[in-house]
Amino acid sequence: MKKILFTTLLVLILIQIGPAQTNIDKAKLDMYFRTLEANNKFMGSIAVSKNGQIIYTQTVGFSDLENNIKANENSKYRIGSITKSFTTVLILKAVEEQKLDLNQTIDHWFPAIKNANKIRIKHLLGHRSGIHNFTNDKDYLTWNTQPKTENEMVEIIAKGGSDFKPDRKAEYSNSNFVLLTYILEKIYAKSYADLLRESIVHPLGLTSTDVFGKINTAKNECKSYTFAGTWKLESETDFSIPLGAGGIISTATDLTKFADALFGGKLLKPESLEIMKTTKDGFGMGLFQFPFYNWTSYGHTGGIDGFSSVYSHFPDDKISYALISNGTNYNNNNISIAVLSAVYDKPWEIPSFTTLNLNPEDLDKYLGVYASEQIALKMTITKAGDKLLAQATGQSSFTLEATEKDQFTFDQAGIVLEFNPADKTMILKQGGGQFTFTKE
Repeated sequence: MKKILFTTLLVLILIQIGPAQTNIDKAKLDMYFRTLEANNKFMGSIAVSKNGQIIYTQTVGFSDLENNIKANENSKYRIGSITKSFTTVLILKAVEEQKLDLNQTIDHWFPAIKNANKIRIKHLLGHRSGIHNFTNDKDYLTWNTQPKTENEMVEIIAKGGSDFKPDRKAEYSNSNFVLLTYILEKIYAKSYADLLRESIVHPLGLTSTDVFGKINTAKNECKSYTFAGTWKLESETDFSIPLGAGGIISTATDLTKFADALFGGKLLKPESLEIMKTTKDGFGMGLFQFPFYNWTSYGHTGGIDGFSSVYSHFPDDKISYALISNGTNYNNNNISIAVLSAVYDKPWEIPSFTTLNLNPEDLDKYLGVYASEQIALKMTITKAGDKLLAQATGQSSFTLEATEKDQFTFDQAGIVLEFNPADKTMILKQGGGQFTFTKE
């Protein structure tokens, strides 16, 4: 749900094929996660299944840091936009039951939405409606913790207007799936929570999956955190805001069960699953394609408050993978690559984290506003005590770690900043790209 600086969908390396294995090096993976935990890089849970059976699972970090409560395999995390896969299943089940048609327009339910007489159910599912994404609004984080009624949410979405004509292109919008939630509730005269339980949770035996309420640590529900020198408690989005766009709580093992069931034909007819898998302009319906070596997996990512998540399924090998985090100070994509490399017997290493201890005055030579001729982005570098902070145009600031002389990193987004104080320049490296900035 929440927009995070410089993040991308799960993108994995492409090389030659190799068979998946079940005898993975669990000891090395355990050490990998202990290393992440010891260096305050990751709190969360991962699971891998093959042929419907869990072959590896690990959980590190705290569910409640303030009360020193460690997370465990059954701890529940908010899964953010992975919820959209569940909502898509519910919509397609309604289509199978002839309660909906993918070509229906939405003006019957939402006449106030611009272009409602041209926007079809399939446009909402495929992010092709043009409806503005309300979570992109500057004031979103000022009201997302407060309950909203359906009328209030529809009014917010309608006020956002349209960013492009329906079906002209694809652009991610949480507004689509909030509206789909209301449509489901209207055609079934049931709450989204009841539909989720009746159609997915109970039939699959997902014992730790449900819509979320206020976080209750007594029920093994995790709080979420962001890292700024230390772990800081995040606020809680109210369920009435994300609904079927991001309102589910679950575990990594439950997500692998969901993936196994979805691709095993236990939830939808084969033709409905094909609809989900078919992409247009990079978007499927409730699914994205994720490449890993020469295979394609299908799944979704998620992010809400301090939570981040991903799940994917590899149909050729019947491998399902899920990661849910309630605190990350590292690039989760690197974690996914490490785990799946272990599963597919490809080379991977346990990272070595080194940091430099600098005095506040050591940071002064880096401070200032930097601009680049390569990209339309400015970076403002400030400090807070002995920590260097960076803030890109229109984004929140983030804390950098000193790793080498004149070099700082932000592992969560895979960012490296290399400074040359004498030349008053800075090089930003991320995702294979390299951009030179000059201090103004």
